[in-house]
Amino acid sequence: MTSDVRKFWDAQAASFDEEPDHGLLDPDVRAAWEEVLLPEMPPVPARVADLGCGTGSVTALLAGAGYDVRGVDLSDAMVAAARAKVGLSARVSQGDAADPPFDPASVDVVFARHVLWALPDPDAALARWLRLLRPGGRLVLVEGLWSTGSGISAARCRDLVGRHRTEVLVRALDDPRLWGGPTSDERYLLTSRG
Repeated sequence: MTSDVRKFWDAQAASFDEEPDHGLLDPDVRAAWEEVLLPEMPPVPARVADLGCGTGSVTALLAGAGYDVRGVDLSDAMVAAARAKVGLSARVSQGDAADPPFDPASVDVVFARHVLWALPDPDAALARWLRLLRPGGRLVLVEGLWSTGSGISAARCRDLVGRHRTEVLVRALDDPRLWGGPTSDERYLLTSRG
């Protein structure tokens, strides 16, 4: 990733958590994300790689549920915010989510939220992500095709993951509690268990 991308996300860090689904500061929004994500995880204390973890809101949510979470983000400012948020409950490091600094077969879950669509080569990134998984590991993605025109459709994301894995499940994330209000664009959860 380029230094321009890093600078962009560094500039976003200070206000990133102001979006209800970014900061998970509202108890109802946080509870809604717990209801969506925790059932997709294997039993505690599975190891989770949170790729493109941003300010660490989901990192903190999963660590608080007892998971061994390793977050990574390209932005130094996001990493600093995430470290402040998670304290000693999770490890957060600076790195490229497209090519995470983790060993092959070292995690039980690869999780990414609103990351795949932004990568220059999503297919290559997925291949690298899947190599991080231990046998039987899970891929859990939260993505969307937003009203701004940014994002990746569920059909496209399903096709990309389907190049690498046989089981690919997609479900809509249309509960307004997840986003702090109603939405009209496509938002979804994609899961794949190996």
